[in-house]
Amino acid sequence: MPGSGVEPTSRARSALRSTAGFLGSHGLFFLATAIGCAVVVVLTWASAEVYESVKNADGLAALDEPVLARAVALRTPTNVGIVNVFTQLGGGLWMTVITIAIVALMTFFWRSRTPIIVIGVGVAGSLLMTVVGKDLVGRARPPLSAAIPPYESSPSFPSGHTLNSTVIASLVAYLLCLHLTSILARILTVVLAIAWFVAMGLSRVFLGHHWLTDVIAGWTLGLAWVAVVIGAHQLVLHVRAHRRQAIEA
Repeated sequence: MPGSGVEPTSRARSALRSTAGFLGSHGLFFLATAIGCAVVVVLTWASAEVYESVKNADGLAALDEPVLARAVALRTPTNVGIVNVFTQLGGGLWMTVITIAIVALMTFFWRSRTPIIVIGVGVAGSLLMTVVGKDLVGRARPPLSAAIPPYESSPSFPSGHTLNSTVIASLVAYLLCLHLTSILARILTVVLAIAWFVAMGLSRVFLGHHWLTDVIAGWTLGLAWVAVVIGAHQLVLHVRAHRRQAIEA
């Protein structure tokens, strides 16, 4: 800015340092994720509006019934049994057990609270999006005649299994990549995370528990929230690095 003697970026960095000094690194993280949470709630509302606009037109929702019909046609007793076991891993009970076990191992071996905070905030946000999204849209699930027991009665949009699996798998992969030194190991970690949440979403359609657009919303909203949480964590890491440089200078 002419005549000010201070560049806008310098002012922004100074404000960031002041905020970080006042709140602390963890406080800054929670502030950033709280702002991100508000953004995601807006995204959930926007997704509901998109669904309402396409459900009776030639939009993506036009694929819901044909895709479900194709899934029903592909079922056999064997693949239904396998997919049914797999999809239970993304439910409330087993996903909680798996997540707690992973976070406990990371916390123990890394001697850090970061996994608890990052994944805890990620899960809280994904649960909030699931509840808000279902309440906003109130979409009916596919007919029971096309579903495999056990049946579910909660609103269909978005898919909670998909959204939560997307958030948890992505954040676990992110934390692992921060500690892995091999590029190949990092690539494999990311690929496995993607394979997990993609397969989880498709399992929900295959078993007739969700429409395709429910699953797509779970993927997109989940990845949006992951981006917010990772961005907040990177902000904290940046502030900490700047503090260390200032101390060493």
